[in-house]
Formats: sequence, structure tokens, C-alpha cells
Amino acid sequence: MSSPSHTPPSPRLFSLAWPLFLELCLGIAVGVIGTMMAARISDPAGAAFALANQLAATLFILFRIIGAGISVVITQALGSGRRAVADATARAALGASSWLGGSTAVMALLFAGPLLRLMNAPAEVLPLAQPFLMALAPALMLDAWNASMASVMRAHLRSRDTLLVLVAMQVAQLLLSVLLMPRLGLPGFALALALSRAFGLGLHVWLWRARLDLRPRASDWWRLPRAELAAVLHIGLPGAAENIAYRLAYMVSIAVAGHLGASALAAHSYTSQLMYFVLLPGLATGFAAEIVVGHLIGAGQLHEAHRLVRRALARGLAISVVVAGAAAAAAPWLLTLFTHDKAILASAAVLMWITVILEPGRTFNLVVINALRAAGDAKYPVMVGAGSMLVVLAGGSWLLGEVFGLGLVGLWIAYAADEWIRGLLMWRRWARLGWVPQARAVHRRLRLAAQAH
Repeated sequence: MSSPSHTPPSPRLFSLAWPLFLELCLGIAVGVIGTMMAARISDPAGAAFALANQLAATLFILFRIIGAGISVVITQALGSGRRAVADATARAALGASSWLGGSTAVMALLFAGPLLRLMNAPAEVLPLAQPFLMALAPALMLDAWNASMASVMRAHLRSRDTLLVLVAMQVAQLLLSVLLMPRLGLPGFALALALSRAFGLGLHVWLWRARLDLRPRASDWWRLPRAELAAVLHIGLPGAAENIAYRLAYMVSIAVAGHLGASALAAHSYTSQLMYFVLLPGLATGFAAEIVVGHLIGAGQLHEAHRLVRRALARGLAISVVVAGAAAAAAPWLLTLFTHDKAILASAAVLMWITVILEPGRTFNLVVINALRAAGDAKYPVMVGAGSMLVVLAGGSWLLGEVFGLGLVGLWIAYAADEWIRGLLMWRRWARLGWVPQARAVHRRLRLAAQAH
């Protein structure tokens, strides 16, 4: 590995990770509160809320075609001192977000019913979930713009600004949800979501101008510049393929849970809400590591990138075990925030203890996959991970949950096995320096491009 003798100081991991952690925590907290409000209507409403949101998240994977590459390309360009390339990539991201976000919204509107039936939505859940998923369509479009603009801000190390935007956006969503859900039910949450996302978009446009001196032109919102998007797609397409493979495999497990009935689907939903909080430290560390590694690769500091990932992983593993254990111990009390059904509470409490085994494996993936992507090694995670997702996650969920009759416990065992298999394979790739040739190629390409200009 090579490292130049004179490089700018690299961004610190912790200074990026804590705003990301708070941002993610707040976003998930709002989702949990939404689930609680829906569950108070009824357990089928809580299940409908969760199922429609899972499908919306699956459709939003279309955005990952560019979303996975935006931050990496911009951080590498900034690390090598090429601000003009970073700005051109940011503008290109807006147009791509318009097309992909619009496509996602149209799919939610037109195919809500067939998609929910494909997921084995129980009879008492389907009439609630279908109009809710359709009502989520405008928010999906707005989320694509917000996600791309926030990624650009973070790549410029403005994670505190993105945190402030998210706080304002989520507070607005909560207030609107409290006002609208008692009157409109689940569609009231979707309307609150869309209005708050429009507010967030306005804030992001202002921050681009005030902090980055970036002023989007009208054409930036629909143009698809080939040169800039080619670099983004080089990272984004493998990243999207990995996310699509995972989401489709995960949706197989959701379909198995749906086949088990509304109570099982509700237990799955409530446990997942708590599990999201458990994975937050690893997720924030992974996102922060991607940003820092991208800057380091652009600057040619490969040794420092290697050391940083090892430190980030060690800390992430320790934190994930502690947080998962604490959440499992507190689960009998935390789960009563969603329901008082004794069967659902007992089932979900068992799943939370399996999460203690699951989360360290997930931390390997959250930290190391993001680091591999930032180093330019984007194809390996999808090539290696897709097999495990298909066989272990999807196949294991069906085999253990339905064929062997283990129910939700079988699903959680499949989740844990998949995370550990993929996580250890990713760590093997990083520890054996399999990413170094790609990282050197990225730095060499950036250096030559800078010399040409």
C-alpha cells in the first residue's frame, strides 16, 4: 500500500459518526412512534403500517442505483482536491433522483394491491395497507431528492447540517401525524410524511446554497449527464444490486411471516422496530467509515484507511453486543409500548435474544461493506453476498420458518446465519487486502485526471 508524504488531514470518524447516529436514531424513532400510533388503532393496523413501509422501502431500492455511488464519488473527488468534479456529480444526482424517485412513486400507486398480495398480506391487513402504500407515493419522490442532497452534504463533511435538517423534518412529521392520524388513520401518516419531506427539501436547497455555494439550475432537476453518472453507476449499480438482492430475500421472509398470520406479522414488526435501534451504532459507524475511507482513498492514504476500518470494526462489535444485550433484557417492558397481547409479547421477547447473536454479524457487514465500496471494491460484496442472501436468508427463512415449523424463530436464525456468513467473508476480503488494487486504480485515475486539468 502507498501513501503520499503530503496530504491534507483526514476527517475524524467520531465527528461524523455521532451526527449520523442521532440522525438515524431520530428517523427510526419517528417510525417506531408511527407504528405505536397505528398499533393503537388495532394490531392489524400496526401490521399494515409495517408491511406497507417494508414494501415502500423495497421500491425505494431503485434510488440505490445512484444513492450508493453519490457519496463515494464525491468523497474521492474531494479527497483528491477536485471540487469541480464533486459539484458536477452533485448536480447529476438531482436529475437521476427525479427519474428514479418518480418511477418508485408510480410503482407504489399502480401496483400497491398486487405487491401486497404477493407478500401474503392477511385478509384483515390488506384493506388497510393498500391505500396507505398508495398514499406514501409522493413521499417516496421527495425522499429521493432529500436522500441525494443529504449524501452530498455529508460527503462535504457537513453531517451536523444534515442532522439539523432531519430534526426539523421529523419534528414537523410528528406534529402533523398527531394532528392527522386520529382523523385520517394510516393515510394521515402518509400525508404528514409528504408535507415534512417537502419542508426538508426546501431546507436542503437553502443549505446547498449557503454552505456549499451550490445553486441547482432548473435543468439539473431532470438532466442525466452521462460522464458524471457513469462514475456514480460504477459504484452504484453493484451497491444497488446488493441492496436489491438483500431486500428481495428479506421480503421472502416477510411473506413467510405473513403466511403465519396477523399476530406473527405484528410480532415481527414490533421486534424489527426495536432491532432498528440496536443496529444504529453499527450503521452510523459504517456510513461514517465510508465517508472517511472515500476521502483517504482519494488522497492516496491507503495505510490509514486500513487502520481506520480495523478500529471502527472493533468498536462497532463491542457496542453492538452491549446494546443488543441491553435491548433484549428490556424487551418485555419495551414491547408493551406496541401491544399487550401476551402471545405477541412472548414471541417477540424470544426474537430479541436471538438478536444478541445476530447483531455482531451485521456489524461486519455495515462497516466493512461500506469501506469496500468507498475503496472502489464495489463488485465483491454483491458477488459474494448474493448467494448467501438467496440460499441462507430467503431459503433458510422458508425452510426453518415454514417447512420445519419454527415460525418466527426460524426466520431470526436465518437472519443471523446470513449476516455472519456475509460478514466474515467481507472481513476476509478486507483483512487480506483484496481491495487494494481497486483503491490504487481509483487514486491513479483521480491523479491523472487532476494533472490533465
